[in-house]
Amino acid sequence: MSLSRRTFIENGAILFAVAGISPVAVSAAAPMLSESDPTAAGLGYKSNASTVDKAKFPQYAAGQSCSTCALYQGAAGASSGPCPLFPGKTVASTGWCSSYTKKG
Repeated sequence: MSLSRRTFIENGAILFAVAGISPVAVSAAAPMLSESDPTAAGLGYKSNASTVDKAKFPQYAAGQSCSTCALYQGAAGASSGPCPLFPGKTVASTGWCSSYTKKG
């Protein structure tokens, strides 16, 4: 039996509804990323962008933060959200890392 993409998506939505889980709730349950996490440290992640070492990360510019990054998957106005660079963790919307890419 072959499932179409549409059927797969519809069944997934039904499963989330029956289980009482939303994708937002799943990300909200994820722990906050720590600056000492090895991946975070390697990418220069700071939970507050204003504390970025501009000498170490010259590509940082004032106004850049996770909430304005194309990779950030949090809801608009949320204090934190998921980022594909840090699976299973949430990042602060006010954070920054060296993989920052301005939303297009």
